[in-house]
Amino acid sequence: MALVTAARRLAQVSLREYSRRSSAVPRGAWQPAERSFTTGTRPLRSDSKVTVHFINRDGEKITVKASPGDSLLDVVINEDLDFDGFGACEGTLACSTCHLIFDEEMYKKLGPVTDEEMDMLDLAYGLTDTSRLGCQICLTKSLEGMVARVPESVADIRQTKDGSA
Repeated sequence: MALVTAARRLAQVSLREYSRRSSAVPRGAWQPAERSFTTGTRPLRSDSKVTVHFINRDGEKITVKASPGDSLLDVVINEDLDFDGFGACEGTLACSTCHLIFDEEMYKKLGPVTDEEMDMLDLAYGLTDTSRLGCQICLTKSLEGMVARVPESVADIRQTKDGSA
Protein backbone atom coordinates (compact mmCIF):
# COMPACT_ATOMS: atom_id res chain seq x y z
CA MET A 1 0.00 0.00 0.00
CA ALA A 2 2.79 2.42 0.88
CA LEU A 3 4.50 1.69 -2.44
CA VAL A 4 1.32 2.56 -4.37
CA THR A 5 0.93 5.80 -2.41
CA ALA A 6 4.56 6.76 -3.05
CA ALA A 7 4.17 6.03 -6.78
CA ARG A 8 1.04 8.20 -6.93
CA ARG A 9 2.84 11.07 -5.18
CA LEU A 10 5.76 10.79 -7.61
CA ALA A 11 3.40 10.78 -10.59
CA GLN A 12 1.59 13.88 -9.27
CA VAL A 13 4.88 15.74 -8.74
CA SER A 14 6.09 14.75 -12.21
CA LEU A 15 2.81 15.86 -13.80
CA ARG A 16 2.90 19.13 -11.85
CA GLU A 17 6.49 19.77 -13.02
CA TYR A 18 5.57 18.92 -16.61
CA SER A 19 2.57 21.29 -16.50
CA ARG A 20 4.62 24.07 -14.94
CA ARG A 21 7.38 23.77 -17.53
CA SER A 22 5.06 23.49 -20.52
CA SER A 23 2.87 26.43 -19.46
CA ALA A 24 5.80 28.73 -18.61
CA VAL A 25 7.47 28.34 -22.01
CA PRO A 26 5.87 29.43 -25.30
CA ARG A 27 4.44 26.53 -27.34
CA GLY A 28 7.08 25.03 -29.59
CA ALA A 29 10.02 26.50 -27.65
CA TRP A 30 10.36 23.52 -25.34
CA GLN A 31 9.65 19.94 -26.28
CA PRO A 32 10.07 16.98 -23.93
CA ALA A 33 12.76 14.60 -25.13
CA GLU A 34 10.35 11.70 -24.70
CA ARG A 35 6.57 11.93 -24.29
CA SER A 36 6.03 10.43 -20.88
CA PHE A 37 2.33 11.12 -20.37
CA THR A 38 0.72 9.13 -23.18
CA THR A 39 -1.52 6.21 -22.37
CA GLY A 40 -1.07 2.65 -23.53
CA THR A 41 2.13 0.81 -24.26
CA ARG A 42 4.52 1.91 -26.94
CA PRO A 43 6.41 -0.53 -29.13
CA LEU A 44 10.20 -0.39 -29.04
CA ARG A 45 11.74 2.14 -31.39
CA SER A 46 13.58 0.96 -34.42
CA ASP A 47 15.88 2.58 -36.98
CA SER A 48 13.53 1.76 -39.86
CA LYS A 49 10.97 4.45 -40.69
CA VAL A 50 7.26 4.23 -41.49
CA THR A 51 5.71 6.38 -44.22
CA VAL A 52 2.57 8.27 -43.17
CA HIS A 53 0.39 10.37 -45.46
CA PHE A 54 -1.72 13.12 -43.89
CA ILE A 55 -4.52 14.80 -45.83
CA ASN A 56 -4.86 18.26 -44.26
CA ARG A 57 -8.00 20.38 -44.04
CA ASP A 58 -7.27 21.96 -47.43
CA GLY A 59 -7.05 18.54 -49.12
CA GLU A 60 -3.25 18.77 -49.45
CA LYS A 61 -1.39 15.47 -49.05
CA ILE A 62 1.63 15.68 -46.74
CA THR A 63 3.95 12.68 -46.64
CA VAL A 64 6.39 12.13 -43.77
CA LYS A 65 8.58 9.34 -42.44
CA ALA A 66 8.47 8.54 -38.75
CA SER A 67 9.86 6.06 -36.27
CA PRO A 68 7.92 3.00 -35.15
CA GLY A 69 6.72 3.65 -31.61
CA ASP A 70 5.88 7.30 -32.24
CA SER A 71 2.24 8.26 -31.91
CA LEU A 72 0.62 10.14 -34.78
CA LEU A 73 0.52 13.17 -32.48
CA ASP A 74 4.30 12.82 -31.99
CA VAL A 75 4.70 12.74 -35.78
CA VAL A 76 2.69 15.94 -36.25
CA ILE A 77 4.75 17.69 -33.54
CA ASN A 78 8.15 16.33 -34.61
CA GLU A 79 7.54 17.18 -38.28
CA ASP A 80 6.14 20.61 -37.33
CA LEU A 81 2.98 20.04 -39.36
CA ASP A 82 0.65 23.03 -39.20
CA PHE A 83 -2.75 21.55 -38.34
CA ASP A 84 -4.45 24.38 -36.45
CA GLY A 85 -5.51 23.36 -32.93
CA PHE A 86 -4.17 19.81 -33.32
CA GLY A 87 -3.07 18.10 -30.08
CA ALA A 88 -4.17 20.75 -27.59
CA CYS A 89 -3.80 18.45 -24.56
CA GLU A 90 -0.37 17.23 -25.74
CA GLY A 91 -1.36 13.57 -25.69
CA THR A 92 -2.86 13.35 -22.22
CA LEU A 93 -6.18 12.03 -23.58
CA ALA A 94 -8.04 15.08 -22.29
CA CYS A 95 -9.40 16.47 -25.59
CA SER A 96 -10.28 15.38 -29.11
CA THR A 97 -8.20 17.86 -31.13
CA CYS A 98 -5.94 15.12 -32.57
CA HIS A 99 -8.98 13.47 -34.17
CA LEU A 100 -8.06 11.71 -37.43
CA ILE A 101 -10.15 9.75 -39.94
CA PHE A 102 -8.95 6.56 -41.64
CA ASP A 103 -10.23 4.33 -44.41
CA GLU A 104 -11.94 1.12 -43.31
CA GLU A 105 -9.01 -1.18 -44.10
CA MET A 106 -6.46 0.88 -42.15
CA TYR A 107 -8.87 1.44 -39.26
CA LYS A 108 -9.03 -2.33 -38.71
CA LYS A 109 -5.21 -2.45 -38.33
CA LEU A 110 -5.09 0.22 -35.61
CA GLY A 111 -5.99 -2.01 -32.69
CA PRO A 112 -8.71 -1.69 -30.09
CA VAL A 113 -10.17 1.61 -28.88
CA THR A 114 -10.13 2.15 -25.11
CA ASP A 115 -13.15 3.44 -23.21
CA GLU A 116 -11.21 6.63 -22.41
CA GLU A 117 -10.52 7.25 -26.11
CA MET A 118 -14.19 6.60 -26.96
CA ASP A 119 -15.23 9.18 -24.36
CA MET A 120 -12.99 11.80 -25.98
CA LEU A 121 -14.05 10.81 -29.51
CA ASP A 122 -17.65 11.52 -28.50
CA LEU A 123 -16.58 15.20 -28.28
CA ALA A 124 -14.93 15.24 -31.72
CA TYR A 125 -16.36 17.36 -34.53
CA GLY A 126 -17.14 15.36 -37.68
CA LEU A 127 -16.93 11.96 -35.97
CA THR A 128 -17.05 8.94 -38.32
CA ASP A 129 -17.10 5.17 -37.85
CA THR A 130 -13.36 5.15 -38.63
CA SER A 131 -12.30 8.04 -36.38
CA ARG A 132 -9.44 7.70 -33.89
CA LEU A 133 -7.30 10.02 -31.78
CA GLY A 134 -3.77 10.47 -33.11
CA CYS A 135 -2.29 10.44 -29.61
CA GLN A 136 -3.52 6.87 -29.16
CA ILE A 137 -2.11 5.37 -32.36
CA CYS A 138 1.51 4.25 -32.21
CA LEU A 139 3.23 3.48 -35.49
CA THR A 140 4.32 -0.02 -36.42
CA LYS A 141 5.77 -1.34 -39.67
CA SER A 142 2.36 -2.88 -40.45
CA LEU A 143 0.97 0.67 -40.76
CA GLU A 144 3.40 1.54 -43.58
CA GLY A 145 1.79 3.90 -46.09
CA MET A 146 -1.18 4.76 -43.88
CA VAL A 147 -3.37 7.70 -44.84
CA ALA A 148 -4.80 9.84 -42.03
CA ARG A 149 -7.30 12.57 -42.89
CA VAL A 150 -7.52 15.62 -40.64
CA PRO A 151 -11.20 16.62 -40.18
CA GLU A 152 -12.37 20.00 -41.49
CA SER A 153 -12.68 21.41 -37.97
CA VAL A 154 -11.82 20.58 -34.37
CA ALA A 155 -13.81 20.91 -31.18
CA ASP A 156 -11.45 22.92 -28.97
CA ILE A 157 -12.94 24.03 -25.66
CA ARG A 158 -10.16 26.63 -25.31
CA GLN A 159 -11.80 28.78 -27.99
CA THR A 160 -14.80 31.05 -27.52
CA LYS A 161 -17.93 30.86 -29.67
CA ASP A 162 -16.61 33.58 -32.01
CA GLY A 163 -13.48 31.48 -32.73
CA SER A 164 -10.98 33.63 -30.84
CA ALA A 165 -8.66 32.14 -28.27
